[in-house]
Amino acid sequence: MTFEATIRPADYQDVGTLYRFICELEETQLNAVAFRAVFQRNLTDKRVHYLVAEVNEDIVGFISCHVQYLLHHTGKVGEIQELYVMPEYRNQQIGRQLVAAMEQLAEAHGFVNLEVTANQKRTHTHRFYQQLTFRPSHFKFVKEFQ
Repeated sequence: MTFEATIRPADYQDVGTLYRFICELEETQLNAVAFRAVFQRNLTDKRVHYLVAEVNEDIVGFISCHVQYLLHHTGKVGEIQELYVMPEYRNQQIGRQLVAAMEQLAEAHGFVNLEVTANQKRTHTHRFYQQLTFRPSHFKFVKEFQ
């Protein structure tokens, strides 16, 4: 079965659902107070785009994109930071619909690139993006401070 989702910008009313989604995505319990503060701040930042997918008025998926003006691209680049679809809605085209909506937003806002990084262990995620014509052209290196 394939669901036709309604894609809309996220708003602050969605914070509880998105907190749960991101905790599941990251496989950890994030600090809820800090999450709410970052979410609220980002909702007012024109360089951050949050979209949700709804089926029957229930949020079943989420995508985020952060925008930067990068010298080496000589323009505006969006990077998908999070993409989450509830397990029972996976393989139903919800993720594809969210990415397609973000691609439309990227074109409308004049991005020169739309990028995404996925953890090395998420090979199914790598395949998903490659099927959507994203190509694996870079490595990402991370240094944590905590």
